[in-house]
Amino acid sequence: MQTTARDMARQLRIQRALDRCPRCGRDQMVLDSESGELICGNCGFVLREKIEDAGPEWRSSSKDDGKDESRAGMPTTIASHDMGLSTVIGSTNRDSTGRPLSGSMRTTLDRLRTWDRRSQMHESSDRNMGKAFVQLSTFADKLSLSQEIAERAAYIYRKALERGLIRGRSITEMIAASLYAACRDSEIPRTLKDLSEVANISRKDLARSYRLLVREMDIKMPVPDPARSVAKIASKVEAGERTRRRALEILANARKMGVAAGKDPVGLAASALYVASTLCGEDKTQRDIARAAGVTEVTIRNRYKNLRVALGI
Repeated sequence: MQTTARDMARQLRIQRALDRCPRCGRDQMVLDSESGELICGNCGFVLREKIEDAGPEWRSSSKDDGKDESRAGMPTTIASHDMGLSTVIGSTNRDSTGRPLSGSMRTTLDRLRTWDRRSQMHESSDRNMGKAFVQLSTFADKLSLSQEIAERAAYIYRKALERGLIRGRSITEMIAASLYAACRDSEIPRTLKDLSEVANISRKDLARSYRLLVREMDIKMPVPDPARSVAKIASKVEAGERTRRRALEILANARKMGVAAGKDPVGLAASALYVASTLCGEDKTQRDIARAAGVTEVTIRNRYKNLRVALGI
């Protein structure tokens, strides 16, 4: 209904601009949306042709009946094996004038569509990226990552494929390592454990593939900020806003005192959250916070002692 109202408003604007036919003087104008022509309904004189449709490029319609009303394909993205630049043969069995095709021509066209789909990934690199980017989309959805992070991971994987780093190695491990590298590069708090769980691979194999990418591609990773992990851990243990802010203050003071240097950012964030929960009177145990952060209780106890001694808490 909304699309119909928009089309009618566009037709009225064009009819008002050209409300009278220069040949017969009548105002019975008809807009043919299929051919893009403005025609006089009285004498058939074509006033304008090749009128561009200003309607939406995508329409919500079912493809079960074989009709695809979208006028454009998917947007360009490097997270696709063809970057979204490939063309497909349309599903409409009509010629340029709108007349239906004959039975033999429809059979030929169906055969061409089949070969067109099969020829999209005829090279080994295209097939490799096709499998990898399907997994990339799945991993990014499970980890609630944005499209920008997926694009960055796809860029890293493409560069690794060009340098021959993927040959002889698992596609799942390398695309998961690329996604982890993209998260580290964008300072998104996702750990190796998170990636290994969604990819169903061991943390050791994922870490080995990640080190390979960083070493061979000479990627300079920023130093992770422990403060970015506080919100994630606090959400899992349901810590209050006051505790979160106090943990951020503790981490800021620890950074000034040099206590955070060389320490695991997730373990340090978990320890700061435990200290903050103790000071704010919240009943959060070391086991709960360690389980939410994915670290051991020993790590939290060691960091807890260092923070209390250094900051005089």
